[in-house]
Amino acid sequence: MKWTDTLDIAIELVDAHPDVDPQLVRFTDLHAWVMALEGFDDDPEKSSEKILESIQMNWIEEKD
Repeated sequence: MKWTDTLDIAIELVDAHPDVDPQLVRFTDLHAWVMALEGFDDDPEKSSEKILESIQMNWIEEKD
C-alpha cells in the first residue's frame, strides 16, 4: 500500500484498531499507525495533512 491508497489504509486501520474512535486520533499517531501496517510500503515523507485527513475520513466511514 502507498499513501494514495487511503481507502485500503482505512480498512486496515479498522481491523488493526477496532476500539479506537478515528475522530479522536491525532495525525502524528495516525501517521505512525499507517507506517506500522503490514503491507504498507511508502516513503514516510510523502504523507501530508491532506492525505492523513482523507485516511481519517475514510476510516470514519468504514467504522460506521
